[in-house]
Amino acid sequence: MFSGKSEELIRRLKRARIARQRVACFKPAIDLRYHRTSIASHSSQTHEARTVTNTEDLRNNLHLQLDEVEVVGIDEAQFFDDALVGYTMDLVHLGKRVLLAGLDTTFTNEPFGPIPALMAIADEVTKLSAVCMVCGQPAIHTQRLGQSQELVLVGAAGMYEARCRAHFHPWKDEHGAEQLELEAIQSV
Repeated sequence: MFSGKSEELIRRLKRARIARQRVACFKPAIDLRYHRTSIASHSSQTHEARTVTNTEDLRNNLHLQLDEVEVVGIDEAQFFDDALVGYTMDLVHLGKRVLLAGLDTTFTNEPFGPIPALMAIADEVTKLSAVCMVCGQPAIHTQRLGQSQELVLVGAAGMYEARCRAHFHPWKDEHGAEQLELEAIQSV
């Protein structure tokens, strides 16, 4: 999080529009953080988008305009089901350019949804990094703040922080102490 994924997706979609390409943009209905009918970056940039609940809903929404659309943008792709992988390939085989943005790992550092499979079949992958909120180094991890262990907990600043590898600790105990540090102390 906080690496500029949505901002980069918006930039690429705007460039496609400047090139007079017809664009259709989608985001998961679960993401209501900043705007209901737009992709929105943490820096307040927006791009009009339709909300969909899953890949089948995406397919149904795009079906009516598929002949007109040249570029398909999808934000927060990690929240989609695994059917997104096959549907993305269907779109590519139809000659569509598909731009996806999403987190590749969860707050527990596990692969997140269809993103790893999408990265494996992509023609191009751009992996962005944020800035570690502890030390200022490049950050590739999302540190959840708080105790919830739910996999999907949509939030922004205050719920999550960007962290570098050295300052990322995927699990905390009920007292907020880093479990990894506790285990290291206990094993000494």
